Amino acid sequence: MNVDQTFDYIIVGGGSAGCVLANRLSANSDRRVLLLEAGSADTDPRIYTMMGFVQLWGTDLDWQFMTEPQPGLNGRRIPYIQGKVLGGGSSIHAMMYVRGNRRNFDQWNALGNEGWSYQDVLPYFKRSENYEKGEDTFHGASGPMAVRECWNPSPVAIAFINAVVELGYGGPEWDFNGVQQENGAGLFQFNITPNQQRSSAASAFLQPVLNRPNLTVITNAFVTQLLVEEKRAVGVEYIQHGQLHRVQAKEEVILSAGTFVSPKILMLSGIGPSDHLQSLGLSVIVDLPGVGQNLQDHLRLPNIIYQSKQPMPPIELAAEVGLFTHTRPDMDTAPPDLQINFSAGIPAWAPPTVPPENYSLFVPVLIQPQSRGEVKLRSPNPQDLPIIDPQYLSVADDVHAYIKGIELCRRIAETQAFADFNAGEIAPGANTDLEQFVRNNVLTIWHPVGTCKMGRDAMAVVDSQLRVHGIAGLRVVDASIMPTIPSGNTNAAVIMIAEKAADLILNTQTPSLTASVR
Repeated sequence: MNVDQTFDYIIVGGGSAGCVLANRLSANSDRRVLLLEAGSADTDPRIYTMMGFVQLWGTDLDWQFMTEPQPGLNGRRIPYIQGKVLGGGSSIHAMMYVRGNRRNFDQWNALGNEGWSYQDVLPYFKRSENYEKGEDTFHGASGPMAVRECWNPSPVAIAFINAVVELGYGGPEWDFNGVQQENGAGLFQFNITPNQQRSSAASAFLQPVLNRPNLTVITNAFVTQLLVEEKRAVGVEYIQHGQLHRVQAKEEVILSAGTFVSPKILMLSGIGPSDHLQSLGLSVIVDLPGVGQNLQDHLRLPNIIYQSKQPMPPIELAAEVGLFTHTRPDMDTAPPDLQINFSAGIPAWAPPTVPPENYSLFVPVLIQPQSRGEVKLRSPNPQDLPIIDPQYLSVADDVHAYIKGIELCRRIAETQAFADFNAGEIAPGANTDLEQFVRNNVLTIWHPVGTCKMGRDAMAVVDSQLRVHGIAGLRVVDASIMPTIPSGNTNAAVIMIAEKAADLILNTQTPSLTASVR
C-alpha cells in the first residue's frame, strides 16, 4: 500500500470526541497521532462570542444536512445544523452543559455494556470539567472544559423556578448535573468561561496541545473510505484540495465523525447492511445490519409563548432555567422524558414568529423519544450527503408526551409565583389542535445519536470497548455509539465517551478516577 505517512493512531473527525482523543492520545510523546477534520480550523471569531455562532449556520462551517420529508411532521424537511469545523457541534451550537440522567448510563450498562454505568462514567465527566464553583462529589475543577451556571438570571427566570417549586417540585438550588437531575427546577450550566467566551472542545482540548510534535492536525481533509486489509483497518483515504492522500495506522483507526458521517464512512468502506451496500454496487467486507440504524434525536417545541406584564431583558443564552421530569407517573423509575427550557424572550434561532415586544418562552424538549430512524448512503459517491430519515413522531406516544409538556407549561404559567409576569398565552392558544400544533412546529435540537450503537445484539455495531464488530484495529468514538439517547444535551456525554475511550485505547485507568456515588 502506497501511503503518505504512518501514525500510531488516526482519528477521523475533529468534533468534540476527536478533540478530546487528540489531546489524550498524544499526551505520550512516543505515540504519533493524526487528527483529520473535513472542515476548517476554528479561527472564525464568531465561534467564541455569545451570539455570533448563530451567524455560522448554513455557512461552510456547517455540513448543511437536511432530513428527508417527515410524515410525522406533516411532510416537512428539517435543516440539520452540524459543525464542519474543528470543535464540531461544540463550535456552532449553544454550549448547554447537561450530562444526562444517571439512569441513562445504568441502562447502557444493563444492555450488556459493562463499564458504562453512572458509577463508571461519572469520573470521566469530572475529569474534563473545570467547574466554576469548585470540585465536589459530582463536579471536577481541574479539567480543560469551562463550566458555569447561568450567571445573571432574569427576574422572570427566577419566577419560573419559584412557580415550579409551587407545583411541588424541588428547587431553587437544583443542580441538573448533581445528585438528582429530575423533578427540580434550577439554573442551566454552560461551557462558557468566566470572561463570557464560549469554551468549545477545540479551544479546551485541542488548542492547548497543538504544539506537540507528535500530534498532526490536518483540516479540509475529506475522508472517502477506510483502508481495510484482511478485516483489519490499516489506514484512511482522504481528499484535500483535490488531491487524494493515504495514511497508515500502526495501531488503530478511530472514527469520530459523528452520528451521520461515521456510519456513512463505514458503509462506503464495505462495513454495514449487506443488502443496502449491494444495492449500490459496493463490496461487503462485514455484514453489520445495525450500521446507520437506531437513529434517535431530541425535538424541541420552540414556541410556547406568553405575553409578559413586565419588560423582558435581552438574552444571550439558549435558556436560563429549566426542569426535567416525567410525562407519566408510571415512568418514575425511568429516565425523565421531558426537559423544559425557559428564558426571557426568544433566542435568535427560534422560528420567525413575531410576538409582542415583551414575552417569555417555554420550550418543551422530548428527551426520551420512542421514534427511531436511520441513515443510509445516497449513492456510492463519497461527496454525496447521506440520506437522513429520523422518522420523527412516528410513534404516537411521542406526540402525547409533547401535549403533556404543553399542559405542564400552562400549569407553571398559571401559578401565583408567575402571576406578576403572565399577561396571557400567545401560542399555542386556547382553541388550538395540540397534536397538529406539535406536528407543525417541532424542530430538532441537533442531538442525533445511536447509528453505530454499542452492544451485543444483532444490531450492535461496536462492543463495550467501542471496537467495531468483525474488524480489527477500528473503533467508533462519538454520539453514534449511544444505544439510547441521554436525557439532556448530548455534548457533555460525547466528551465523556471520548475521555473513557482514551483509557480503553491506551489500556490505562487513572487511579484518581475512583469514585463511589450511590
